[in-house]
Amino acid sequence: MSFLRRKKTRPGTPRGAQREDIAHLEEFARTRRGVEAYVEPQTNVTAMTVILIATDGEWTRRRIGSPDDARKLGQRLSMPVYDVAATGYPARMREWSRKRAARPEQA
Repeated sequence: MSFLRRKKTRPGTPRGAQREDIAHLEEFARTRRGVEAYVEPQTNVTAMTVILIATDGEWTRRRIGSPDDARKLGQRLSMPVYDVAATGYPARMREWSRKRAARPEQA
């Protein structure tokens, strides 16, 4: 996959997407309904990430190399890709997280 970063980085440098990240995103998209991607910008603390959010609000986050890489992934997986700085997070994601936090842990 051309958008995987293979370059070695110095310790403490945020890394881009790796095979495991892309495989996880692909599996999530394949096994959930109505998945959309939201690109989160890089910060001083974290690398650029993409959040996949299903119709029911379940979500997952992984590193991605660039917004273009996220768009290519979205194209391959037939899902829309949004810039979270422009759109914000969907209410269904917050609702899913709120319900999850309110539930007792199931061990």
